Amino acid sequence: MLRGGRDTVPLPDAMVVLHHVSRESAGPIDSIRSDARGRYRIELRHPDTTGAYVVTVWFDSIAYVSSAFVAGDRPIAHVDDIVTYPTTTDGPPIEVTRRLATIARATDQGTREVLEILELENHGVTTRIARDSTQAVWAGRVPERTSQFRGGQGDISAEAMRFRNDSVLVLAPIGPGPAKQVSYAYSVASGTRRFVIPIDQATAEVNLLVEDTLAPVHAPQLESLGVEEIEGRHFAKYRTGPLAAGAVVEIDLPAGKLRAQMVLPYVIGVLVGAMVLALIWALRRRGAPPRLSA
Repeated sequence: MLRGGRDTVPLPDAMVVLHHVSRESAGPIDSIRSDARGRYRIELRHPDTTGAYVVTVWFDSIAYVSSAFVAGDRPIAHVDDIVTYPTTTDGPPIEVTRRLATIARATDQGTREVLEILELENHGVTTRIARDSTQAVWAGRVPERTSQFRGGQGDISAEAMRFRNDSVLVLAPIGPGPAKQVSYAYSVASGTRRFVIPIDQATAEVNLLVEDTLAPVHAPQLESLGVEEIEGRHFAKYRTGPLAAGAVVEIDLPAGKLRAQMVLPYVIGVLVGAMVLALIWALRRRGAPPRLSA
């Protein structure tokens, strides 16, 4: 166990808990305190070869969880170091290192589904936490004319996200180290022809996957990367960045699919018009005088 910061040092006297995880259940099975060097040793007397194990430790109100590991038939397994950090509510700022948006074709109802994946990074030496349950650790703007927001899979769970007015809010702690992924999806309203992804904060890189492969895309420093097939569907790929706050990423969407209900009145109108013309033509033919043959 280690305590991070400006210098990384051992974390002594920390309560280390070993958890067993299986398909049927999960829970703690043993615990011990770390020694002066931050080390600990827990013996597995009857290791489960079909389940997995994780180690947890609490520090400064945050629970840290190790990667899952399988003990196999060994009584002792090595666990990677867990680095803990002091917490703060006032900084450091959370940076957006990457933003990926996948924009699907229009559905039969004319709406479009969009999936966004963001990578958030804390370059400081403390874990950023919310001041209270109403304050966000990080927030970002979402596009206009969108609805049906739902959180997705990633390093930050859907339960730790909120969608409020025109923003997505992240309530979970974000510690230093590798970037944390957050993902969410939403629907774009039917009839939207100009789809704008707002860049409300500096973003190192933006990647786009657009299923309407011929749709024009506009953004500073935009680079087209061709068309890629993903699970039988084709997407035009684009990359841009770094982008400053206030930059605009815009996609000119084509008209949505024509539904039978929308086309039916026009078809009926054309058929009625054709029937009227045919009736007039038939009446004129019937009323014409007979022609004499020589």
